[in-house]
Amino acid sequence: MALRFQPAPLVLALIVACGGHKREPASGATPVEAKSSEPASVQPKPAATDKGEKEEADSKELPTECTKKGDMCLPPVGFVKRLCQGNFPSIALSMFKKETPWTRGYMTRKTKAWNASGGAASSDELEFDEEVLVLRHRSDDLGGMQVSGAGGGYDALRWNGSCVTLAKEELTLKNPPKAKNARVEWRLIDDPMREAMRNDAKLDKAYKDRQKECKGATMGTVSDKCVKLDTALSDAIVAHVRSGGDVGKPARMP
Repeated sequence: MALRFQPAPLVLALIVACGGHKREPASGATPVEAKSSEPASVQPKPAATDKGEKEEADSKELPTECTKKGDMCLPPVGFVKRLCQGNFPSIALSMFKKETPWTRGYMTRKTKAWNASGGAASSDELEFDEEVLVLRHRSDDLGGMQVSGAGGGYDALRWNGSCVTLAKEELTLKNPPKAKNARVEWRLIDDPMREAMRNDAKLDKAYKDRQKECKGATMGTVSDKCVKLDTALSDAIVAHVRSGGDVGKPARMP
């Protein structure tokens, strides 16, 4: 009598499972990716890039519109930050021009110059009644953080192109009988601006008188007359700017 073997249930289950196993694609074949019903995402342009482009655009020209702070007309904060990282005598002359809207301030006392914004400060002291341009109110622009010595005061621009940090009580907006100014160094002004200003007869004479006496010297021992004529040239520049004279355009921007 022939014997007949019946496969065990476990064996049948294994055969079915092996037969239903999904085969892997052959080597070198490119698998087809499942398509999503969601639209492809678009990468947004980083905000930092937009900000960088705006600051780059701002750096190519002087600001002309106010940021209002009470009764004050202040330059844009980004411009001020760049300005106060260096020394820009030509920018100062452009911003002190008669027709510019920026708020003028005046020193209530003699005080040492220092710059809390990181740039170099002038080595000379600010004089009583010295004129400056108010750039920003520090307590607002620094998020309420108080800086030692600043007293929630201001950053300001001097006629020599340097920034200075002032306590609130050191500055007044009241115009004195005769405003003073920091010394303006002719040799530090951009060439296009010097050429434009020499079109003024009085200023050109002050320049030639100084050159003749000082013989081009910008440092070292000079005569007393040279010192006086150097001061006279600085005064002539300030008078020219205050009267609305042409100063040209600065070649170097912050």
